Amino acid sequence: MLDEDSMTIISASDLVAVGEFGSKAWSQACANASVKILRAANLPKTINWAFTENYSNPPARLIDSKRNHAGYYIMVKNGEVSAGDGIIEEALTLPGFHVQLPWGYIASQSGVIYGKTGQQKRSQDEAQLLLDIASFTGLENPFKLRLDQRGNPTYMLEPIEHWPPKVAKALGEGSENGNGLHNIAATLQSDSPEFADLPLTTTKVPLFSEMDKKQKLSFLALCGVSN
Repeated sequence: MLDEDSMTIISASDLVAVGEFGSKAWSQACANASVKILRAANLPKTINWAFTENYSNPPARLIDSKRNHAGYYIMVKNGEVSAGDGIIEEALTLPGFHVQLPWGYIASQSGVIYGKTGQQKRSQDEAQLLLDIASFTGLENPFKLRLDQRGNPTYMLEPIEHWPPKVAKALGEGSENGNGLHNIAATLQSDSPEFADLPLTTTKVPLFSEMDKKQKLSFLALCGVSN
């Protein structure tokens, strides 16, 4: 469990939005915060682990000729911390938490502040969203995710490795009080116009079942889904 009484390296209350989810400004700000937090944790040199989040099918405004991925990475190699905008091959080769999901599926709810209970509710809402999309399209794997050893779609990319306890503790510090990496990232995130008129759950997950047909087709296109 996290020690809520320990010193907070970065307080989300001191931050302001810098850019949309997956934008260069937002990704770099998240990376910078990660480096500051993890370097203060004095990680042991035995840790070799990485975090990458690749948001596929992002809006064209977030990509240019010099930036072909929306997302960012955190890498701990021999205990040394680095992070940045984009996805680098060196990070992808390390075991860790590697995620690839459509930008439209994850962007809206990523701007919500929450603790453990909120995370559980978000996960439930996302699972329902995926079920509703699969039902509407007739596709068992609408996002064309990688299949795990049991043949089930998974957003996790190999090589997979659990979060090292010291990394998880540092990045999760204060999450029940509005801090921690997720809440820092949420605070740094500005709204995206694609979700302004969509029905959303209490955790701001797009509510597919309440969309009209035009909204459903538009949302599917946003997620790169065609049937």
